[in-house]
Amino acid sequence: MAAYIAFEGGEGSGKSTQAAVVAERLGAVLTREPGGTPLGGRLRALLLDADTHRVGPRAEALMMAADRAQHLQDVILPALSNGRHVVSDRSAFSSLAYQGGGRELGVDNIRAVNEWAVFGRWPDIVVYLRVPRDIAVGRLNRSLDRFEQEDEWFHVRVGDAFDRLAAEDPDRWIVVDGSRSVDEVSVEVGRRLDSALVDFA
Repeated sequence: MAAYIAFEGGEGSGKSTQAAVVAERLGAVLTREPGGTPLGGRLRALLLDADTHRVGPRAEALMMAADRAQHLQDVILPALSNGRHVVSDRSAFSSLAYQGGGRELGVDNIRAVNEWAVFGRWPDIVVYLRVPRDIAVGRLNRSLDRFEQEDEWFHVRVGDAFDRLAAEDPDRWIVVDGSRSVDEVSVEVGRRLDSALVDFA
């Protein structure tokens, strides 16, 4: 049985790097949210553009859900039905943290919207790379997108939301200290994922 694996974490946590490593090792479909489809790519450009200042929190949440609905329909569900593991850089859980926590729209409200958008199909395994904010900021050595430019309290709320989600669902979430080197994190992620994937053999 194929598994749907999502990598989650704040900005600068190393999700994209580790997701790519795992996807290559497993021979899995590698994808991302937002932006995993042609429609998603256009939504991603709008959502992350630092000059897009007038998107309200609810509109932002709905745009994320629209990206996700198309992504599940076109990429994730077909791959799983064909027996391919899927590794995604972010998932619906990011909306719970960013729009539910960071934007203070309420995690339960955002969960309800996304439950419908994802056809009730949430990730089987979530790898949460937890990185202290000061370390994460030091890794962002490029032009910052709209979310990365948010104030410190926004990112604190996002991190707190991720922590709560992981604590509430320990059977699904694998929490890894992402502050270490890429190789050290990769070794731990691989070891713990191998254990979790036994149920999908």
